[in-house]
Formats: sequence, structure tokens, C-alpha cells
Amino acid sequence: MSSARRVAVIGAGACGLAATKALSDAKLAVTCFEMGDRVGGNWVFKNKNGQSSAYRSLHINTSRERMQFKDFPMPADYPDYPRHDLIARYFESYAEAFALHRRIRFETRVERAEPRATGTGFRLTLRSGEVEDFDALVVANGHHWDPAWPDPAIPGEFSGRELHSHSYIDPDEPESLRNKRVLIVGMGNSAMDIACELGHPGVAERVFLSARRGAWILPKYAFGKPIDQNKILSPLLPAIVKRALAEAWYRLAVGRPEDFGLPKPEHHLDQAHPTISPDIMTKLGSGDVIGKPALAKRDGKRVHFSDGSVEAVDVIIYATGYQVSFPFFAPDFLAAKHNDLPLFLRIFPGDRADLFFIGLAQPVGAVMPLAEAQAKLVAEALSGRYELPSPSERKARTIDHHRAMLKKFVPSRRHTMQLDVDEYMRELACETDAGRRRALHRAARSSRGSADANERRA
Repeated sequence: MSSARRVAVIGAGACGLAATKALSDAKLAVTCFEMGDRVGGNWVFKNKNGQSSAYRSLHINTSRERMQFKDFPMPADYPDYPRHDLIARYFESYAEAFALHRRIRFETRVERAEPRATGTGFRLTLRSGEVEDFDALVVANGHHWDPAWPDPAIPGEFSGRELHSHSYIDPDEPESLRNKRVLIVGMGNSAMDIACELGHPGVAERVFLSARRGAWILPKYAFGKPIDQNKILSPLLPAIVKRALAEAWYRLAVGRPEDFGLPKPEHHLDQAHPTISPDIMTKLGSGDVIGKPALAKRDGKRVHFSDGSVEAVDVIIYATGYQVSFPFFAPDFLAAKHNDLPLFLRIFPGDRADLFFIGLAQPVGAVMPLAEAQAKLVAEALSGRYELPSPSERKARTIDHHRAMLKKFVPSRRHTMQLDVDEYMRELACETDAGRRRALHRAARSSRGSADANERRA
């Protein structure tokens, strides 16, 4: 689509910034729409757009070296695992360094994005009532802002207070949790962080941590380095050997989750997105947090668990993840049913060449380097330097990838977009080279055709 004149980007979080920069670098006319008053998206604490899930004590769980953009390393004086305010400052510096603010329209919400009647491009309707046409649309609105509640819902009724972890800020906001009996439902990073924070002496009276299925909980450091920077096992080892060695190390270094009162993982270490928490085992071992199996029923302020135990609690916090949502698209045009949206390379829909997604993936690792590479490929596609495979090939490869993912990872809403960053980046690089060759061949064929036509006219 080398003739694209105007490109819209929805969202100025990490992925939207990467897209805006790549498109700007490609000399394309790009406009980014952001509901908030600054860049950074989810990492802006109390973001004015109302969609940030950052709590006051939030730190990254991927080390800065694995999270930073290749084009703009994080400051050397940042710690291995910076707090949210440092990450927000990093994204602000990124936008300033590459003069992206002039491309972004802040406090501007896209209400509707509809395909134009011409068959290509999109018409965007803004909250102000303005309508603008674009030749291509890049979606980077994130997928950690629309809270998902337990599905199916927990039976019974609860007479205490219930909230999603998305609304949690600290023990005193939005309402005090001090001296309360709190149940946290979930086994992801937010569940662990909140449980540990509320489990400090003098905060909550009692903290329970409940989950339907077990999880492998990793520390932030191993062998003196951030755990995601360890490259001890050779990539040449068969996957089954690496799995066995990793699980053996885990048993020796960490122990068994079931020994701490948590559900036993029913999958292998490499079959699900890992949870990162350096403190939860200590909190469980000291009794500051009490592990529980699945929440089975609510009854007033009494909660029943699948093992038959019953506890009285004042508050339930559901750390049960997020839905993938595109509120600006009509549901009959595009929706991620059950959080599943098949995309070629997690970027390209099968039936359009003017719509792209950045960062719509759940990586084992940080999304930022992945989004940066995706954005550069989209810029090449829109500039004519990269050509997609045929629709039939895209469809076949997307189906194959989806099958492989389902085979590798535990089937769940959490793993509909799962991928390994290193594997994906290698695949993306190979496809970029192949697409460039296709584009060159197309240009050569077009040039020969023009020459033949001129010869016939002569």
C-alpha cells in the first residue's frame, strides 16, 4: 500500500509510540490519537484516560534490558526493575527524543473507526464530533485496561466489597483495606504484588490468595542476574531437555508451590505464562498470606473454597485478567471473541491491507521490543518496501501458528495470544527479508511490464 497518504494510530502507550516513530521515520503522514494528556498509557499512574492499571507500588517484572526499545535504551542509572514512574518518564523521553508529540492529538477519543465506502481506508469519528479519513489504521490501544471478571461467575452473593485489581491503587485507595480480611483471586503478577503488599504486618488483618489452577512462580533473580537475562542453557538443546533442567532447578531453588499452600501446577514450566514474584513464597511461608484453592461460592461475607474450607472476608479482589476490546469497532466488523483474534504475525488481519495491530500479543518477555519490530514492518508495508504473502499463505501460516500455540501452551483465555519473544523476533526477521524480496520482484515485474508497453507503443 505504498500510495497511503495518511495513517492513523490509536493509542500513545508504548506500542502506539513505537508505531508513530516508525511511521514518521518512513516519511508517512501519521496522526496518533490518545485519550489521556500524556504518553505512556498503562505506565502512567492515575492516567487521565482512566484506563491505567498501575498501582502505587508497581515495578516492572521484565528487566529493563529486556524491556527497552532497541532505538532508545533506558538510562544506565535505572535499576534492573524500575518503578512505574521511571518507566513513564522513559516513554516521555522517547517521545521527546524523536519529536513525537507533534504527531499526537492528546485528550482525543476515537469513538468509531469504520471502513470507508471506497473499500480502502478508514473513517474515524472523534468524541468532539469531528470526522477524519485515513488511508490506513494502526491499532495500539493495549489489552490490559478492560477488566475481565470470573467466567462463569462465582455462585452466590457477597455482602462485602468486591473490586477488580484494575481499580486497586494501594491499601488506602480507592477505599481503605487496612485491618480488613481480604481475599485475592488469581495467580498472575498483580495478584502476587497486591497479596504481598496487603500481607505486610499492620496492613490487612488477613490475606487469602485463591486460584483455580496452579502457576509456576519465578523469582526476579537467578544466579545473580535478572532471571530473564540468564542464558545458561544452550539453545541447541532439545526443548524437552531444557524443560527438564529448568524444572529441576526450580525444585531445588524455589521448591514446590503446593508446599506453600498453593494449587499444584498441572502443566510444565514452559506451557504457561510464568508469574514473577520475589516475595510471595516468603509471605506464604510466614503466614502473612494464606494460600487457598478455587473460590467455589459466596454467601454473605463467607466464602467457600473447593476443598470445603470456609472463611469470613470483608473484601474480594479479582485479579482475573483483562478482555481484549476494540470499542471503536462495530462488533460485526471486528471483535476478539474469547480474547482470540487470529492475525498473521500478530499484526495483519487476513482480509485487509489497510489495518494493522501493534502489541496485541502476550509475550514471555516484554512487549516493547516486539512492538518496535512490528511497527517497523508495518512502516515498510505502507511504504512499499515489504510485500505480504498471498492471502491463502497468510491464512495457512496463521492457522499453523495458532495450532502450535494451543499445543505448546495451556488452553485458556490468558494464552490466546501467547508467544516467545526470542522465537517471534527471529520469525519476524525472516519474514521481513522474504517480504522485501517479494516487493523487489514485484517492482521488477512492474518495470518490465512498463518497458514492454512502451516498446509496443513505439
